[in-house]
Amino acid sequence: MRVVLFGATGMVGQGVLRECLLDRDVESVLVIVRNSGLPRHEKLREIVHQDVSDLSVIEDSLAGFDACFFCLGVSALGMKEQAYRRVTYDLTVSVAETLARRNPTMTFMYVSGAGTDSTEQGRIMWARVKGKTENALLRMAFKAVFLFRPAYIQPLYGVRTKTKWYGAFYALMRPLYPLGKTLFSEYVTTTECLGRSMLNVAKRGFPRPILENRDINRMCARTS
Repeated sequence: MRVVLFGATGMVGQGVLRECLLDRDVESVLVIVRNSGLPRHEKLREIVHQDVSDLSVIEDSLAGFDACFFCLGVSALGMKEQAYRRVTYDLTVSVAETLARRNPTMTFMYVSGAGTDSTEQGRIMWARVKGKTENALLRMAFKAVFLFRPAYIQPLYGVRTKTKWYGAFYALMRPLYPLGKTLFSEYVTTTECLGRSMLNVAKRGFPRPILENRDINRMCARTS
């Protein structure tokens, strides 16, 4: 399986990249990054490209892939809807349209979030925008589209968030993770589990296009 990954330097993307490099069924991973610096690996190739919203310059390099893991995202905290939509809906749809043209047999995997509003009509801004993004992806001409809605994600194996206050929060929660996993298993997952789940769904599919946190944990447990 040949994979292209967006968001490899973010917390979720770091976890997904780690699992891709460990998976024996993944032949190669192409990552699109704004700045070079990822550790070298025989499976890994990176393209440094500043404007992800316009892939025309590198479009020829984006053909021939079996799966895309789209892990780009920002927190909506403090953002107005127009700005959040630009970096969530507009960016994601632009990338997906390019990939769909070049890879009609691709499976597209999008990391959304628990509480996303598929109706696009709710009161919560980020949930509406995420819902609009999900709905747009489902209409695209891919082989399949799967939307992952994790709730709380515990970073493992040295994975770090680039947002300072998130980092402090995850450090605080780390000792409580085993208890949270026991008491609230349907709302807790890890970067490792999310990455494994995405890989397993890319290989085997899933009965529904939307995977909630409990589905993510279930698919994580499936052996590769």
